[in-house]
Amino acid sequence: MKKSKLAALGLAAALMVGTFAGCSSGTTSGKKVTIDIYQFKVETKSALDKAIAQYEKENPNVTINEQTVGGGGDYAGTLKTKFSSGQEPAIYNIFGQTDTHTWKDKDVDLSNESWVSQAVSGTLGGATLDGKVYGMPFDLEGYGLLYNKTVFQKAGIDASKLTTMDAIEQAYATLDSQKSKLGLTAVTAWAAKETWVTANHGMNPFVAPEFKDDEAAYNSKTLAFNYSDGFKKYVDLNIKYSYKPNGSASSINSIDYTTQVEQLFALGKVAVIQQGNWVIPTIKGIDPDLAKNVGIIPIPVESSAGTITGKIPVGVAAYWAINKDKDADTIAACKKFLNWLYQSDEGKKMIVNNFGFIPPFKNYSASLVSNLDPLSQDIEKYASAGNTISWVFNDYPSGYTDKVGADISKYIAGQLSWDQFVTNTKNNWSSLRQ
Repeated sequence: MKKSKLAALGLAAALMVGTFAGCSSGTTSGKKVTIDIYQFKVETKSALDKAIAQYEKENPNVTINEQTVGGGGDYAGTLKTKFSSGQEPAIYNIFGQTDTHTWKDKDVDLSNESWVSQAVSGTLGGATLDGKVYGMPFDLEGYGLLYNKTVFQKAGIDASKLTTMDAIEQAYATLDSQKSKLGLTAVTAWAAKETWVTANHGMNPFVAPEFKDDEAAYNSKTLAFNYSDGFKKYVDLNIKYSYKPNGSASSINSIDYTTQVEQLFALGKVAVIQQGNWVIPTIKGIDPDLAKNVGIIPIPVESSAGTITGKIPVGVAAYWAINKDKDADTIAACKKFLNWLYQSDEGKKMIVNNFGFIPPFKNYSASLVSNLDPLSQDIEKYASAGNTISWVFNDYPSGYTDKVGADISKYIAGQLSWDQFVTNTKNNWSSLRQ
């Protein structure tokens, strides 16, 4: 074959690659394909539905069915039911090392996908096993004590000075004394009905310092819980100043995510909540001005074992996994859709502007990232500066969250002593790791 013809073929191939780059590292045969997505993030369901509609318009051979179970729903349990009942989704979410081990025999190995090299450092750890990547990072998220900047300003509180638990308690006392003037029902609202709020996010800052990384947390047979006294301070602060539906501490256990975020914080009835940047789309739908005026205070970790301040927990909310038992065309279509969503120019704009995600990939322009809401930009600054605490709750033993959450509820209700809570928390880790 002549060199000129080889060159022509090479150019044609290069043009074809250029056409699909950023869209997909997997292609379909052109056959009609249906992708069933089962995902957990209720806050961005609307944005995902819009993205799906646009993708289906551009790819008429692909039909995507999306189902969301999250917020107060048991995503992990219902996902297992889906698989056991023969209604296996093509794309679903996994969470950290525990899920990666649980679902490794079902997940497609995504190690050779083009986006892997663009992942932000540390974001693949939760979905990597034996050197293989089994999940695409969902986003970067951070959480802490979210506060209403306008209310704090009216109360004369400088949030930047709230670097210790004592300082935060003094600020809470100030807010409590001005509730009537500020239009508050309570200072804060702890969604204790949600075990992921209490046992996962609440306890995480006081557990993470024990472990080097995700793998170390997953492989640990024991939990020393050296920072338990610091966690007690934090829990007691929430009990003292949280909204109490019927006036009793035990009624804090009835506060769910919707009550906390939509009915109290977004309506200006409480000034502070423990949540993360994922709540902004919900708040924006209720009060766009408030969504621009939400700040974050790191949860201080003060314990006899050590002190950690000025850091917030930042991690990957979940990973997109693909079911390897689907046929080749469906698997290729799943890869193509995820690549389009996170790596095409159109998809990147959706991820930032519609989903409001802090991108877990490096190849997003600074100008695009600047479109994020102020809270997400603040969290991105913590992450860029390395002022973060890891998310080890995704590496808890299976079933651990529910047990710890139940015990926290008992402590709130006065039905369990703190010493017994600590003992149970350590013992449950060990027994569930066996």
